[in-house]
Amino acid sequence: MSVAKVYPYYVTKAEKKGRTKAEVDEIIRWLTGYSQEELEEQLNKQTDFETFFAEAPRLNPSRALIKGVVCGVRVEEIKEPTMREIRYLDKLIDELAKGKAMDKILRK
Repeated sequence: MSVAKVYPYYVTKAEKKGRTKAEVDEIIRWLTGYSQEELEEQLNKQTDFETFFAEAPRLNPSRALIKGVVCGVRVEEIKEPTMREIRYLDKLIDELAKGKAMDKILRK
C-alpha cells in the first residue's frame, strides 16, 4: 500500500480533532528525516510504505520511545520492521488526534 493512499486519512483524522495537516507533516518529518519537499515527492510518487521507510533519510532514534497499543497490538512488540514503523506513525497520529502537545508527541 502506498503512503499517499493512507496520508489523507491521517490528515482527516487530525483535522476532525482540530489539528492541522502541517502537524501531520511535522510528525512524519520527525519520524523519517524527510524534508517537506522530499515528503511531498514521496506522496506524489505513490511510494509504498516499505520503500518510504527504507529510503527515509534518517529514522529518528527517539522513535524507540513510542510505546502503546495500535489496533490491539503493542507497537514495541512488533517484530516485522516495516510494520513496526507504520505502527509508530499510526501511534503518533493517534496521539495528535487525542490532543497531545507536539513536544510530547515528538518525545522532546
